[in-house]
Amino acid sequence: MTGAPKETDPRWLERVTPELMDAVAAKAVDGRITCPVLRKLAEDHDVPYKVAGAAADSLGVKVKNCDLGCF
Repeated sequence: MTGAPKETDPRWLERVTPELMDAVAAKAVDGRITCPVLRKLAEDHDVPYKVAGAAADSLGVKVKNCDLGCF
C-alpha cells in the first residue's frame, strides 16, 4: 500500500449533489463518519452507497466501522 489518495470512480462522483456533500460534512466527526450513518444518508438522498462514498472521499472523510464493505 502506497498511502496514495483513493481514486474515486467518476461515474459516482458526478452524481454527488451539494446537498449530499453538506449532509456528509454535517454528520462527520473529526473527519470520520460511521458506515451506518453514511448508508442512511445515501438512502435519504436516494443515491447508491457508492455515491455517498464518493461524497465522503471528496470531502476527505474516512468511513469507520464499515460492516458490509460498501465503501
